[in-house]
Amino acid sequence: MPSTPENLVCFAHGKESGPWGTKITHLAQTARARGFEVVSPDYSHTPDPRRRVEQLLAAAPAARRNLVLVGSSMGAYVSAMACAALQPQGLFLMAPALYFPGWDEEPQGCPPRTVVVHGWADDIVPVERSLRFAQPRKAALHILDSGHTLNDRLPLLALLFDRLLAELLSGT
Repeated sequence: MPSTPENLVCFAHGKESGPWGTKITHLAQTARARGFEVVSPDYSHTPDPRRRVEQLLAAAPAARRNLVLVGSSMGAYVSAMACAALQPQGLFLMAPALYFPGWDEEPQGCPPRTVVVHGWADDIVPVERSLRFAQPRKAALHILDSGHTLNDRLPLLALLFDRLLAELLSGT
């Protein structure tokens, strides 16, 4: 049985992408540079967001010091909905597909260190969904001149993600 890492980032990809898409691959480099181990489960076998949450909970990612959940689009829904059970120290959501009919539950247990990034020109998930999520949690919310994938803003995503990881490591 593998030992529990000190610091772990667990990614959750979107509905149409895979476990090592452009954003995850880029952000994984940032995490590794900060000394975090990285996992990215493959959820492509099901389009059902609740089954994806069940898969993440069954995998039970854990860290001795810092567990960070990261998700994009439907993967952000998965990460946010897993917070109550997994109790991560950090949460990084990109274009979170929250509050859709049929899967519109309010995420519980999100950590104080939660960062949300969304594109003004997102034509899949309305930017208002991120505001609805971030406001009551006082989460950091970054709205960028970008679309749903945010792939054209990789350097800024990495910077925002790196800041979150640095804060977790320093305890500030």
